Amino acid sequence: MSLSIKLHVTTSHLNYLNHRAKTNTNTNTSNIRTKPIYTSNPLIITTSRSRKMSLGSYGAPFIKSSLIEPDGGALVDLVVPESQRGPKILEAEALPKVKLTKIDIEWVHVISEGWASPLRGFMREDEYLQSLHFNALRLKGNGSLVNMSLPIVLAIDDQTKEKIGNSSNVGLLGPSGDCIAILRSIEIYKHNKEERIARTWGTIAVGLPYVEEAITPAGNWLLGGDLEVLKPIKYNDGLDNYRLSPKQLREEFDGREADAVFAFQLRNPVHNGHALLMNDTRKRLLEMGYKNPILLLHPLGGFTKADDVPLSVRMEQHSKVLEDGVLDPETTIVAIFPSPMHYAGPTEVQWHAKARINAGANFYIVGRDPAGMGHPTEKRDLYDPDHGKKVLSMAPGLEKLNILPFRVTAYDTSENKMAFFDPSRAKDFLFISGTKMRAYAKSGENPPDGFMCPNGWKVLLKYYESLQTEESPQQPAVLSA
Repeated sequence: MSLSIKLHVTTSHLNYLNHRAKTNTNTNTSNIRTKPIYTSNPLIITTSRSRKMSLGSYGAPFIKSSLIEPDGGALVDLVVPESQRGPKILEAEALPKVKLTKIDIEWVHVISEGWASPLRGFMREDEYLQSLHFNALRLKGNGSLVNMSLPIVLAIDDQTKEKIGNSSNVGLLGPSGDCIAILRSIEIYKHNKEERIARTWGTIAVGLPYVEEAITPAGNWLLGGDLEVLKPIKYNDGLDNYRLSPKQLREEFDGREADAVFAFQLRNPVHNGHALLMNDTRKRLLEMGYKNPILLLHPLGGFTKADDVPLSVRMEQHSKVLEDGVLDPETTIVAIFPSPMHYAGPTEVQWHAKARINAGANFYIVGRDPAGMGHPTEKRDLYDPDHGKKVLSMAPGLEKLNILPFRVTAYDTSENKMAFFDPSRAKDFLFISGTKMRAYAKSGENPPDGFMCPNGWKVLLKYYESLQTEESPQQPAVLSA
């Protein structure tokens, strides 16, 4: 199976490619650096000067990553400017309060930075119903559709609803009790959990991780409204420098003079099969005529299920992949996507793709069973492994995004490396799933040579060794005289 590419190319893109096929003399290279300049984020390399825009012979600008418009035409930014925070904080302190869960705060983060543009707050009922039943929102201005496959909602219980009373605005409290946002012009409506679960996951089976964490214990009401965030969301976990907003990512792509940006979503450590896919994608984009495709390696940073590798470990492992040269730091940006994970398969992968449009990516890599998981009560996949990429090619509101379905990779035992699967010699290939990879690490066993860069594997071994130490029974202390 070859890599198939679905293109939605604008006229200016065609003009650009035609022009570049004829001549390479018009490219401005005076401000391209030859050595990386590291910022406070060691996985991000910036250019020494801002990008200069060049014009082709057709008068159309060369392709920039930021030429793909965010949904709704402009990025949403709901963080109150520092100069205006004082009065807003005083106002928030006088309002009825709603206490947020950790996942609620992750959604505040997502909404405030524009990942869900043009959404400007937690969904009111009309937005919720459109998202739940149509996977899209119709813009009131021009009637166009934007993809919105996951409801982004805030649940409250009866007691909180009663406390809000007739107030039109509420303050949102963080875990330490500080007010982090105001929700304005609010609307309260019924939270039909069974309908929400059934339509989002296609099942109401017991054991869906996000459902058990965020929906089952939640209140029976949903609270929608316009969000004002009083200051940027920070986690103080040593990883905030990696949490680049869509605006910051677009600036980074332009600073690197990217003419294409391809995003790779993952919630697992990067093995050499992943790297093969990413490097092969860049090669194919170069063959198409692009001169500087940039990879956005974008691990999910919000809620994940208990047996997934924690974010801090994944980020350390990703850094080793770049240090070992498995991926090129010159053409790779590693940043954290702050969204919680639903494990909702073809429904959720639309959200993952849509959010990357808002970050400026115009290509999205999709593989087998994206955002899927095993059935919680039966020994089978919850979703058809091919449906995710098929849905992305048809999803309303994603037409401007180029979908890159990737070929299957596996460990080639005849070559001792990860390679694209060849059905004609299937017996030579070993499929190492995420579950199998974790089993290797838990037992201290090394995977086959060539599966993952050695330093990256050491990070995983160290993590699982620490878990075993924590789980081992404590020996009684022996007191000496």
